Amino acid sequence: MTALILASASEIRQTLLRQAGIPFKAHAARIDEATITAAMSDEGGTARDIADALAEFKARKIAAKHPDAMVIGCDQVLEFRGNLLSKPTGLEDAISQLIMLRGQQHKLLSAIVVYENGEPIWRHVGQVRLLMRDLSDDYIAKYMSRNWPGIADSVGSYKLEQEGSRLFSRIEGDYFTVLGLPLLELVGFLTQRGVIEG
Repeated sequence: MTALILASASEIRQTLLRQAGIPFKAHAARIDEATITAAMSDEGGTARDIADALAEFKARKIAAKHPDAMVIGCDQVLEFRGNLLSKPTGLEDAISQLIMLRGQQHKLLSAIVVYENGEPIWRHVGQVRLLMRDLSDDYIAKYMSRNWPGIADSVGSYKLEQEGSRLFSRIEGDYFTVLGLPLLELVGFLTQRGVIEG
């Protein structure tokens, strides 16, 4: 049976795969996301292009070390008014992100690229639109006091699987995609390839 490797240290992605009963190993793929994102943005790359490229860089890096495995690379970007948001640099930046997003709609794009035998064999980019409630400054401050630093690694400064769900009035799209792994599409691909039973 083909060994499956998730090229990510993301706890939520690993949890989703485990809960789906998919056997895998996880190896973090360390890449310079900021440099890749900046270079692609300078060249006019879209949010979709950047999410896809970051996922591919991660898959390629781990696939080079494990050529006999099937490697899943993932990444997620947040697009707001044509700009990409990064993970907050600190508490003040996290507060600023929520103030900027409140009462507004933004997009999350979650990309998957699968490598086998050193080559990309499948890719998918899921997209979700989220409308944030018009939160007061007081609510944002209290939300941060309860959730920081647990959300420090989350672009947009929220985790929907936790208290972040209270920040939104509407979500259009797949819940798994919000969490950074378009699970249904991945399960469909792995089933079709015979990697998992279906």
